[in-house]
Amino acid sequence: MLIFVAATVWRLYLWSRAPHDAPTRSVALTLLSLGLSNAVAMPGGESGLETIAGHDMLRLVQNLLLLLACYFLMCFYLYSTDGQARRRARVEGIVVALATVAIALATVTAPRGALSKASSTVDMTILQVAAFYLVAGLYLMYAIGAAGWWSARYARMSRRPHATGLWMTAIGLGALAVACAVRAAFVAVRWSGGSVPQQLTTWAAALVAVSSVVFVLGITYSGVRARITATRLWLRRRRDHRRLAPLWQLLISVYPENELRPASRTPWDRWRARGVHRRYHRRIVECRDGLVHISPYLVGEEDDTDLLHLEPAQLARQLRRASAAIRQGVPAPARAVPLAVPQGNERESDVDQLIAVAEALRLTA
Repeated sequence: MLIFVAATVWRLYLWSRAPHDAPTRSVALTLLSLGLSNAVAMPGGESGLETIAGHDMLRLVQNLLLLLACYFLMCFYLYSTDGQARRRARVEGIVVALATVAIALATVTAPRGALSKASSTVDMTILQVAAFYLVAGLYLMYAIGAAGWWSARYARMSRRPHATGLWMTAIGLGALAVACAVRAAFVAVRWSGGSVPQQLTTWAAALVAVSSVVFVLGITYSGVRARITATRLWLRRRRDHRRLAPLWQLLISVYPENELRPASRTPWDRWRARGVHRRYHRRIVECRDGLVHISPYLVGEEDDTDLLHLEPAQLARQLRRASAAIRQGVPAPARAVPLAVPQGNERESDVDQLIAVAEALRLTA
């Protein structure tokens, strides 16, 4: 339930960010319908619904929400395929409407209390009861099976990590479709007067539970994976921002005009992802600008060392001497030269080089 609630809240949040995106809306409504169905089936839901709407309403509302969840799931795949999605969605809407009318008529015409018990204990020899569970089960099997087939098709066309999530979704949906087919067969057996062993019923229920968890994990896998990656990047940049502090403080102390104006001064900007990334990149730019301005004071040192090949510890010592000279008002003796040049062209190499100098400054403080 915790996994399911978290997945539902996350998808509703994504829908709020993109209210006109049909696939996102469909997934959010799928999870919301499933969540409401589970809430109705919880202890206490039955007495409340029967008080308001009469007998057997719990079972009807629960199954209507399940049918809607499967319909919205099909809409997700329809809106993700081609431009005929709207027409296909209307056709599928007619199918789910027919199934809804069928189970509603079965509920209204069934004897009072015939559907109030659990599906494993109701009298399936009653035609309305058997029709109720058979129609609902067959539609669930059809919709879930089609969605599972689409998931497997897209999984073969996708790359990781999206393919992994799609395969998990396909496996979960395929197992759910099998469970629906098995339950429909149980209904047919019991309607004809036969009996189903309790062990088979238990196995079918376990298959539904496990496959539902796999399905929820599958549809949230890509999003969770992306959030984990983003969180790791957020943590690394916060750490690198702090590690650059010794170099940044030294350079800003002699060239305060290099400090860029922050985009936001709100207290929570220090923790928001956008604020952390802005401060991280701003500090890199400020350090690089400071190194360009201070570099003339490192040219012409008595040791004739090539500044491009200075070790971080050597460069740190020379930076301290140069900052002292600037504070004393010594004019720049030469033109600007490159300092702390990274080995590669990647931004990470540049940051690593700056951090190495900053760490050397911290150790020589």
